[in-house]
Amino acid sequence: MPQVSIICGSSSDEEIAKKTWEILNKYEISYDYQVISAHRNPDRLDEYITESNAKVFICIAGLAAALPGVVASKTKKPVIGVPVSGKLMGGLDALLSIVQMPKGVPVACVGVDNGENAAHLAARILRVI
Repeated sequence: MPQVSIICGSSSDEEIAKKTWEILNKYEISYDYQVISAHRNPDRLDEYITESNAKVFICIAGLAAALPGVVASKTKKPVIGVPVSGKLMGGLDALLSIVQMPKGVPVACVGVDNGENAAHLAARILRVI
C-alpha cells in the first residue's frame, strides 16, 4: 500500500515527478505514480482517488493546474500541489491556480517545479522525519 500518491496531469510533467520520488525513496516512503488529467480523464481520476489507500496526494500540474483542487475536492486527505513552469508565464499561472482554492478545499502548495519540497512536506505530514 503506497503512503503517497503522485499524480501528474500530463506525461510531460514526469521530470518533476522524478524529483519527487527520489526524495520519497530517500525517506523510504512508498508511493504510486499516475498520469491522469483532471480535464481529459475525470472519471478515471475519480475512480483512482476513491480506490487509493495513499495517505497523502502530491499533484503536479501546469497551465490551469486544476488537478490539485479537483483531488482536494474529492478527498479529506492532505493534497500538495506542485505548479509546473509554463512557456508564457513561467508557472505563475499554475501557482496562482493552486493557491486560490475555495474555502473548504485546502491544497498545500510548494514552489514552481519544486517536486523535492512536495516530497519533504509529505514526509513531514507522515511524520517520517
